[in-house]
Amino acid sequence: MAIPTSRPPARHFSMIREFALADFFTLGNAACGMAGVLLAMGFMADGEIRQFLLAAAMAPLALAFDVLDGRVARWRRQASALGRELDSLADIVSFGVAPAVLAYAAGMNGGWDLAALIYFVCCGVSRLARFNVTAESLSEGGDKVKYFEGTPIPTSVVLTAVLALAAWQGRIGDDLWLGAWDLGPWTLHPLVLMFVLSGSLMISKTLHIPKL
Repeated sequence: MAIPTSRPPARHFSMIREFALADFFTLGNAACGMAGVLLAMGFMADGEIRQFLLAAAMAPLALAFDVLDGRVARWRRQASALGRELDSLADIVSFGVAPAVLAYAAGMNGGWDLAALIYFVCCGVSRLARFNVTAESLSEGGDKVKYFEGTPIPTSVVLTAVLALAAWQGRIGDDLWLGAWDLGPWTLHPLVLMFVLSGSLMISKTLHIPKL
């Protein structure tokens, strides 16, 4: 006698089937961020400046996907908690981890630099978590958040633009802008302080920026 077998529904095999159209744009954002990380690592391996510039170029491309996913979600009326969480995870890769790795590849690899870059990424994670928790109250009952508390994490594209310009001028590595300072047991490249400033602005609760 044959033992009957049961198959779980197909939806159990692929979460992708549950994604809305906007979510695929969000995945495009994450893909750009990961590409930026890998290209920065490639630059560290072979020193080819083209890889560094391509890594920096992934940031504005990720930003384009980030803007499009929101517009598509509103157009299709498919905004969801899943989409919001997915967007935050993509943003931390593209606008948090990737810029920090690019800075490291540019030569900000002293002990104080590492502390500054870790601080920047942690600020980005905290900023996105706080936004997800407070999004409902900030929307004031509507479908769209009216303003950001602190600067949005995609503003880190400015940091990658600065690094791209430095690379274009050959001012990375030992020739990094503003040089290097030996402070106690570790080295600090003053240029890394722009990451400290960016991270601090992201977690500010007094800074309100209208959401367009």
